[in-house]
Amino acid sequence: MSKKSGIMTSRIPFVIAILTLISGVFISIIFGANEDFFKDKIKEGLSKNEKINLIQDASEKDAVLKAEADKNWRYYQRFHFHATGIGAMVMGVLLFISFLSAPDRIKNISSYATAIGGFLYPFVWLFAAIYGPELGREVAKEKYAVFGYMGGLFLVGLFLTLFMALKYPFKHSK
Repeated sequence: MSKKSGIMTSRIPFVIAILTLISGVFISIIFGANEDFFKDKIKEGLSKNEKINLIQDASEKDAVLKAEADKNWRYYQRFHFHATGIGAMVMGVLLFISFLSAPDRIKNISSYATAIGGFLYPFVWLFAAIYGPELGREVAKEKYAVFGYMGGLFLVGLFLTLFMALKYPFKHSK
């Protein structure tokens, strides 16, 4: 690998981290501009939920609709919280890795695992929020669980970073 390609390779995780931050901030801007759009989509989805439609008692059904609407709205918020929080963590980890004298190969593996896992994980919450009202929250989380598993990839990257932090010193400036 040439020096130039090595530099380019190390930029990609930073780009992924920035995209993670952008996605979390972007959805919060949409919340601020039109929160009712999300709440109306949740209400529309809940009206199609087969389990809820089987409830005969009107007051019980209203209570379930309110609780489910609140929980599904919270899933949209979790996407925002996780994307912005994890995106910031990834950026910090990537900067930390850049100061270590570890071999480029392990630094790249750790950087990519952290960045890709951190980027993909929050989407479990977004897809659960989008599809949860109609399918049911648990079914939606199960259907999109692969994104949740990306939290494991993120964690692998963090463990590799911990390993490097314990094994390799910081680079010395010349």
